[in-house]
Amino acid sequence: MPVLSRFYGIIIRMYFLQKEHNPPHIHAIYGDDVAAITISDGKVIEGALPNKALEMVKEWVSLNKDELLTMWETQEFKQLSPLE
Repeated sequence: MPVLSRFYGIIIRMYFLQKEHNPPHIHAIYGDDVAAITISDGKVIEGALPNKALEMVKEWVSLNKDELLTMWETQEFKQLSPLE
């Protein structure tokens, strides 16, 4: 699973497999916590993150929404800037 970005101890990844299912989402890893978060509205669809980490991931997803959706559709990933 390619790493799209890293910031504040959070790793953002996206699966690029035919079996991956909708809705379009990213996977955020923070320590032992993992969550799948939708790109469209930042909802957690699986797993959990601490509140502070989740808010940072939601902000990052919001800032990169268009690029993330393009990557989901094309399955051509690239690294994105971290949250600053």
